[in-house]
Amino acid sequence: MVKSIILQSEQGIIHKLKNLDWAFIALIVTVACIGFTALYSAAGGNFEPWAENQMQRFSVIFFGMLIIALIDVRWWFKFAWWLYGIGFILLVYVEIMGHIGMGAQRWINLGFMKLQPSELMKVALVLTLARYFHAATSEDIKRLSFLIVPALLIGAPVGLVMLQPDLGTALMTSFAGAAMVFVAGAPLWIFIGAAAAVAGAIPIGWHFMHDYQRQRVLTFLNPESDPLGSGYHITQSKIALGSGGLKGKGFLDGSQSHLDFLPEKQTDFIFTLWAEEWGLAGGVALLLLFGLIIWYGLWIALRARHNFGRYLAFGLTFNFSIYVFVNIAMVMGLIPVVGAPLPLVSYGGTAMLAAMIGFGLILSCNLYRDSKVTRI
Repeated sequence: MVKSIILQSEQGIIHKLKNLDWAFIALIVTVACIGFTALYSAAGGNFEPWAENQMQRFSVIFFGMLIIALIDVRWWFKFAWWLYGIGFILLVYVEIMGHIGMGAQRWINLGFMKLQPSELMKVALVLTLARYFHAATSEDIKRLSFLIVPALLIGAPVGLVMLQPDLGTALMTSFAGAAMVFVAGAPLWIFIGAAAAVAGAIPIGWHFMHDYQRQRVLTFLNPESDPLGSGYHITQSKIALGSGGLKGKGFLDGSQSHLDFLPEKQTDFIFTLWAEEWGLAGGVALLLLFGLIIWYGLWIALRARHNFGRYLAFGLTFNFSIYVFVNIAMVMGLIPVVGAPLPLVSYGGTAMLAAMIGFGLILSCNLYRDSKVTRI
C-alpha cells in the first residue's frame, strides 16, 4: 500500500516535470550561462571571485525554481497575503537593523550572502495584487474605494524602500504595481491624474532628494560636464559600447573593461562589458534572448484560464522586463544611473533569487493553467 502510494507520487512528479515548459527553462539557462561567461571575463579570465559563486548560486536556486514550479498555483494563491506580510516585516527589519553598504541601508547580512528584501518584496507584491484582483469584477475595478487596498499595498513598501534610500527600486516597484492595476482594468483617468500629480511634485521631490541622486540626474542631462567625476561611469560605458563595434574586440580583450576604466563591470555595467567584447551582434543576441523570455512570460499569461494566473504571470514578466529595460537604458545613457542589475547576468544573489522565484511562479501558472483557483 505504502509502496504503491510512493510509486504513484513519483510518477506524478515525473509527469509534471515532463509538462514543464522546457523551452522557457532553456532560455533562462542560456542567459544565465552568458552571465557566467561575462563574469569570468570581468575577473580577467578567472572563475573567482564572481563566476564561481554565481554558478553555485544558480545551481541551488535552479532546483528551487523547479520546486516552486511544481507546486500547484492554488497554494501560492492561498499564501499570497502571508508572503506579502513576511516581505514587509523584512523591509521594516532592514530599517531597524539592516546592513549598511555604499551609504545605504538595504541589506540583511546572512553571512553567506547579503539579502535585499526589496527585491523579494516586488515578487510578493505582484503575487498579492494578483490574488486581490482575481475575483474582481469590472464594476469593482472602476470604484475608487476598491483601489484603496492596492494603493496601500504598493505605497507601503515603496515608502520603506525610499527610506533606505533606494529611489531606483522604489520607482520600479511602483511601476510594477501600477502595471498590475492597469491590466486589471482600472480607469485610464486614474493613471493620467497620477502622472500629472507626479509631474507637479517633481520640484518638491527634487528638494528632498539626496545629493548623489540630484547629481545623477544632472549627470544624465550633461555627462560631459564632469567626465572625471560624477559623469565618469556613463562616459566610460559609452566609450566601451562604441569601441566594441559590430563584432566586438573579442573574448577577454575588452580594453575599457580589463584596464579598469569601466566601473562596476560585474554588476550594473556588465552589459557594457559584454557588448565591448562581443560587439553589436553579441549585444543584440542577448537582447533577443531577453525578448524571448518576456514573450514566453506574456504567452503563458494569456494561456492561463484563471485571472490569478494571468495577473501573476503578467506582473512577474513586467517586473523582469522593466529591470532589463532600465539596466540597458542606463548603461547607454538614456536614463540616469539608478543601480539596477541586469537579471541573470549581473553578479548578485538576491537579484537572481528574486528572478528565479518569479520564473518558478510563471512556470507554475503554465503547468496549472486549467486549475480552478479558489481557497484550498
